[in-house]
Amino acid sequence: MKSSRSEDNRLVLFDNPWLEKLTVVSLKWFLATWAMIVPLVVWAGGAEFAMPAAIGLVVTGWFIWSLLEYCAHRTLFHWDPEWLWLKRFVFVIHGNHHAQPRDELRNLMPPIVSIPVTGLVWALLSAAAGSAGTWIFVGFLIGYIAYDLTHYACHHWPMCGPVGMLVKRHHMQHHYITDDRNFGVSAIFWDYVFGTRLANPGQSKRFRNSGRDALHPAE
Repeated sequence: MKSSRSEDNRLVLFDNPWLEKLTVVSLKWFLATWAMIVPLVVWAGGAEFAMPAAIGLVVTGWFIWSLLEYCAHRTLFHWDPEWLWLKRFVFVIHGNHHAQPRDELRNLMPPIVSIPVTGLVWALLSAAAGSAGTWIFVGFLIGYIAYDLTHYACHHWPMCGPVGMLVKRHHMQHHYITDDRNFGVSAIFWDYVFGTRLANPGQSKRFRNSGRDALHPAE
């Protein structure tokens, strides 16, 4: 890994051009990748379960994802280890995003990471729940894709309406006011459940003006 450099909202992490290309993904290729994979997973689920049961399993998978999204962001992504190599690891998987939040190619998880990780989740769910595991995985996958697109939208798209504005404001406060609150992105209700919602942004001692974007207000 190299010392990162910012180039017009782009954060270059690796000297090796192939490694750099493998660790980024555009919105177009993200959508194309999962548009091919999700139908295959649904097909693999088959017709063994009646529709109500399949829907229940999908909702279960989404719930599992939502909790993982919150816990991973709160713990692993904001871990502050002592060892330098672990600090670099955390920076590669998430710290770089806080260093340059507007990098369009690093606001979505690259397939080189997401496909093996979700494949492992599928295997674990299938081992634990048998054929029902695939339908649970469908819900997990839908939750993950919704999370990544919501996260991308928070940084690059105008989000209108009360729900869209609430979700965007919630995440922008995490970036531009304090990064030890508001860990949920697509499932912000977990911050209310676990008491990590930033209740009063104006009282935060960690407020940072640097990087504030007038088009993406945090307050």
